[in-house]
Amino acid sequence: MDEEHKRMRWASRRGMLELDLILEPFVRLHYPHLDEAGRERYRSLMSCQDQELFDWFLRKQIPEDGEHAQMVQTILDARRPEDTPP
Repeated sequence: MDEEHKRMRWASRRGMLELDLILEPFVRLHYPHLDEAGRERYRSLMSCQDQELFDWFLRKQIPEDGEHAQMVQTILDARRPEDTPP
């Protein structure tokens, strides 16, 4: 695991368990395979507030920033079916 991946794993630890359950598997399993543009979108997403992320991942709101919206969708699409509530 490279240093950047380690930093992103640390940055993905948020103040809400619900976010940790979404972000931790993504950053562990998928972040290493993102291209540089995808990594930049993820790094940018990590600068957002927890409440914003929570609303976006629960689909209560859509990010105004197109790059954030794209990364949120990428993360949601990467979730395994058993991770998604009925």
